[in-house]
Amino acid sequence: MMEVLQHFRQLYQPVQPAAEQEKGPVLYRELLPHTGLLAYVYCYWELKSTGPLTAPYHYRVIADGCIDIYFEPHQPTESYLMGFSNSYTAFPLQGDFHFVGIRFLPGMLPLLYRLNAAELTDQSAPLDAICQPLATFLAARFHPGLALGEMKALLDEYLLGLLSKGIVTADSRLYEAISMILDTGGMIGIEKELAVGISPRQLRRLFQFYVGDTPKSFSEVVRFQKTLQRMTHHRKQRPYLDTGYYDQAHFIKSFKQLYGLTPSKVLL
Repeated sequence: MMEVLQHFRQLYQPVQPAAEQEKGPVLYRELLPHTGLLAYVYCYWELKSTGPLTAPYHYRVIADGCIDIYFEPHQPTESYLMGFSNSYTAFPLQGDFHFVGIRFLPGMLPLLYRLNAAELTDQSAPLDAICQPLATFLAARFHPGLALGEMKALLDEYLLGLLSKGIVTADSRLYEAISMILDTGGMIGIEKELAVGISPRQLRRLFQFYVGDTPKSFSEVVRFQKTLQRMTHHRKQRPYLDTGYYDQAHFIKSFKQLYGLTPSKVLL
C-alpha cells in the first residue's frame, strides 16, 4: 500500500489562494515535511501579519480535500483541527496574528490516529478534544521564540516517531479508489467506474471514516482543484470544457461554493 500512498503526492497538489500572496501585510508560506512524511503530510504552513493591520484581513480557505491542524506559536495550548469541507471558509483576522499548520493529505490523519473524519467534516474544533496526544505535544514543545525551521524540525521528529511505532493499515481498496479519483482529476463515474472490489455502500463508509465525505463529494473537490490549477497556471478562460462540467452555469455555481468567488474574479 505504501506505493499507492506515495503516488498520491504525484497526483495531487492542492492549492490555497493565500499561497500566491508573497507581499503585502500578510505573509503565507509552505514548507515540505521530512521525506519520510511526504506520503502523509502535504506541507507545513505559516500565516502571519507583517505588522499591525489597519483593517480586517479575510483569510479564505478553499476546499482542498485535506485535514489541517493549526495553532498560534505564542499560545500553543490552544490548537485546532479543520476537517474536510466541500465549501470555502472565510476567517476575518485582525491586529497581529501568527498561525502555523500541518496540512495532511486526504485520508492520512485518520489513518495515523484512527479518528472518524466524518465527525470532523465542516468543523474547526479544539484539537485536545479530538487528538489529545498531538495537542499535548504542541502545548509542551512550542513557544514564541521558535523560528519556522525549528518548528518544522519538531513536527518532523514527532510525526516520524509516530510512524516508527507502526500504524493501523486501512483497507487498501480505499486508497486504490482515492488514487483513481486523483488520477482522473475527479472525472470518474462513481458507481460504474470506481470498482475496487467492494460495494458502493462499503466504499462510502470507508470514505466517510477516512476522508470525511462520500466519494462523490471528494471527487467534486478534486475536480475543482484541478480546474483551479489550470486556470491559474494557464489563464484559461473556459476551463470547465476540459474538466467535465456540464455547462458554464453549473461550473460557476460549483466554483463559487468551493472558492467563495466567481471564476472571473479569480482570474483578475
